[in-house]
Amino acid sequence: MQSADARFHRKSLLLALKRYGAAISHMEQTVLLPSLLRDIPSDDTGDSESAAESDRDLYDTFLMLKAVRNTVENGLVPPDDRVSKSSVLAKTLESLLDSDPELVFRFHLRGLFAVMSALTEKTQSLTDRYMDIIGFSK
Repeated sequence: MQSADARFHRKSLLLALKRYGAAISHMEQTVLLPSLLRDIPSDDTGDSESAAESDRDLYDTFLMLKAVRNTVENGLVPPDDRVSKSSVLAKTLESLLDSDPELVFRFHLRGLFAVMSALTEKTQSLTDRYMDIIGFSK
């Protein structure tokens, strides 16, 4: 009998989403008091990190990771202020899709894999930091 992960190819989008969902579930089960994460700076020091993201504490990161999971599970609902921007972007993308839709799909799929991997790592890091905060190490 195959494990659940063995059914999917190693580079499968479904597997990447499943791993992220599992990491979020583990984080939610572990982090019983999210308020303990307030005012603890995130230790992410990536080169591509923006100034706004560097001011984010672990509590904000916790909320962001859960929000991303909700979007993955329930679909994307654009906020009212972004509706006009998304319609302009859709018109621009239509011309790209007409030229080579497979190339555009592969580009976005690679980006999605990178984002899902980064979010999964961030979720696992936050869970480990919380365990350190409450004094329970692996």
